[in-house]
Amino acid sequence: MIRLVQLSHSKDGRRVGAVEQSQLRLLRATDSVYRLAQAALAEQRTLEQMMTSSAGSDVLDYEAVYRGDSDWRLLPPFDHPDESARCLVTGTGLTHKVSAENRQAMHAADKPAIVTDSMRMYQWGLQGGRPTPGKIGVPPEWFYKGCGAILRAHGEALEVPPSGLDGGEEAEVAGVYLIDSSGAPRRVGLVLANEFSDHKLEQKNYLYLAPSKLRTCAIGPELIVNGEFQEARGTVRIRRGGQVIWSQALATGEKNMSHTVANLEYHHFKYAAHRRPGDVHIHFFGADVFSFGDGIELANGDIMEIELAGFGRPLCNPIRIDQSEQQQLISVEPI
Repeated sequence: MIRLVQLSHSKDGRRVGAVEQSQLRLLRATDSVYRLAQAALAEQRTLEQMMTSSAGSDVLDYEAVYRGDSDWRLLPPFDHPDESARCLVTGTGLTHKVSAENRQAMHAADKPAIVTDSMRMYQWGLQGGRPTPGKIGVPPEWFYKGCGAILRAHGEALEVPPSGLDGGEEAEVAGVYLIDSSGAPRRVGLVLANEFSDHKLEQKNYLYLAPSKLRTCAIGPELIVNGEFQEARGTVRIRRGGQVIWSQALATGEKNMSHTVANLEYHHFKYAAHRRPGDVHIHFFGADVFSFGDGIELANGDIMEIELAGFGRPLCNPIRIDQSEQQQLISVEPI
């Protein structure tokens, strides 16, 4: 399995590194996985072949970079290096049983016998989200998070803006994609991800789901190339003041989902606007556990930690809550 990271240096700029146990081997003549993938497409080679032929002699201490004790810092492992607006960040919800149960409890707290639209959509996925190869299954829930400007790397803070009510982790795996010159989506790999949402806002009314998703999110630290996603297990933790205040086992992968990845991908890329040559897509596959569902309210400075077997080092991000007393009123003036 190949694992890649993207890094930045104040003087040397951006680079790509291949994970070799405790080291990162820098690749020559490329500043991004995006351009490495573009070159692979142009030369009709695999990403693995391009990485092998580009491997240089310079290596970095991965542990120092990961801890933030190096002049090199980690970037999100995939992005559009030139134009963040050409990276579309989206996702699918209600693909795991626990997410559906959390939504059910959130939106039918006073009438638990009612089957909410969220639970109904999850049940549709159970019935039709795993079509036989070559067939089209039932559409999943789909949501928009933002463009590439909202992506954060391992170690960077995820922000709750003054207009937000809270912020909570959503431990997931995301697929990362590049649209080739013919307009066909090409999967570059998989990443560990924290989708991060405003659950208190969504709890007010399920129609607030859309704005509850408009938050920063994190992917990484590593891009998994040629990884399988049948079953993946790990742990999600919340640390406060150095102590673990909440922890739950995480189970994801197709065996634990109501939809196949192929069905999620079809229903995202069936739209022509999602197949513009040269665009990048980060697409979340859905969460299994939530600290919010257990009544945990994250505080400023809490660390969200997501660990998943087969996905490299854990993804850790602090939460930063903008504690301004008042929201800034944004006025629109005519031209």
